[in-house]
Amino acid sequence: MTNCFFCKKGTLEETVTTYMVDLKDCIIIVRNVPCEECSQCGEKFFSDSVMQRLDDIVQKARSLASEVFVTDYSKKVA
Repeated sequence: MTNCFFCKKGTLEETVTTYMVDLKDCIIIVRNVPCEECSQCGEKFFSDSVMQRLDDIVQKARSLASEVFVTDYSKKVA
């Protein structure tokens, strides 16, 4: 197991989380995002591929949404 990069005490465990972005004119919420979470401090870490997918989801949702957009990580954004 890998130790937490933030607190150095806990171990990272695979789980899912909700990712939220506030773009001032729109809030985008992505549920069930895969991550690693520290067992000690709760800090969440995303792999490079997950971050790239989140960026793609946010960019697409931004063009579709007016105020609030909620989607699931595993679903394709229209």
